[in-house]
Amino acid sequence: MATERATQKQQEEEQKKPTEKRKPVFVKVDQLKPGTNGHTLIARVLSSSMVIQKGRPASQNLRQTRIAECLVGDETGTILFTARNDQVDLMKPGVTVILRNAKIDMFKGSMRLAVDKWGRVEVTNSANFAVKEDNNLSLVEYELVNVVEE
Repeated sequence: MATERATQKQQEEEQKKPTEKRKPVFVKVDQLKPGTNGHTLIARVLSSSMVIQKGRPASQNLRQTRIAECLVGDETGTILFTARNDQVDLMKPGVTVILRNAKIDMFKGSMRLAVDKWGRVEVTNSANFAVKEDNNLSLVEYELVNVVEE
């Protein structure tokens, strides 16, 4: 009985402690792999083109949906970034951004970088690197292979 109370008290104290934030581990574009997430990287926006812009009727209190494909990169390579809604305004060509908690989505067999509601796109001061434009990871086509184990 006494040990139960002690462990209960210990658990309550652990819950009260603030969770410590980890320092972000920055990755380079060439380290990105299909199906991974939680990436933090610094990249320069090379181009941005609007793909979808759907307006909703004013009677509904819903925002419009905007999606843009932006080519971003660093000194190791480039990849297409899918910017959604408010992110579209931040992704202007020539701007350097920090992409926090980014994930890799697959679209028609190729990799796309995206930041969902759990991540963040921040504009930062210009980084001093030359983007390696001849290594576009979004041009590499992947094929899903199902492995049957016997």
